[in-house]
Amino acid sequence: MTEELNIRQGVLKDIPELVRLYEETVEHLESHVNYPGWKKGVYPGEAAAEEGVKTGTLYVAEAGGRIIGSIILNEKQEAAYSEASWSVDAAPGEVMVIHTFLVHPDFRRSGAGKLLMDFAEVQALKEGKKTIRLDVYEKNEPAVRLYERQGYHYTATVDLGLGSRGLPWFKLYEKTAGECLYGLLSRISPLSSEAMELAALTWSHVAK
Repeated sequence: MTEELNIRQGVLKDIPELVRLYEETVEHLESHVNYPGWKKGVYPGEAAAEEGVKTGTLYVAEAGGRIIGSIILNEKQEAAYSEASWSVDAAPGEVMVIHTFLVHPDFRRSGAGKLLMDFAEVQALKEGKKTIRLDVYEKNEPAVRLYERQGYHYTATVDLGLGSRGLPWFKLYEKTAGECLYGLLSRISPLSSEAMELAALTWSHVAK
């Protein structure tokens, strides 16, 4: 694509466009392969967009003035997260959780998805989080591949209580602040691998 991609915090006037983004994305999924098991009018919808905007936790990806993707970054962990053996011992306020991450089907290969995920990692570092966590429906193979390419580690498979919607099991993934920092340094810095590893390790110790 030729338009420049931009990430910014969502605002109230974005809600109608976010709802259209959600609806068009779900319509596409329902007419093809509905990997995340989302349902139009159920989730995601206006309530998710409004809560994310009002709490300042929803961010949008824009191209040519159009919202083509979004992500919610907050501290809300489902109860089943407590069943996992996470690699980092962190208090609730020290964890960033990724929710409602999507890119419009017309822009699937635009790089917007990776940009949003990279943004989440930078935001986690800025907020001093120790780790990032997320859940993904076990059969959502495209999302699983993306998260694993981004360096997220599988932790556990849990029941999030959505079996009645046909979504019985979700995989939990995690990426530590040190790993996020290492990845960021590797993209923007000519430092040696040893120096980057030391910086990431130092960050991990500080976070603990």
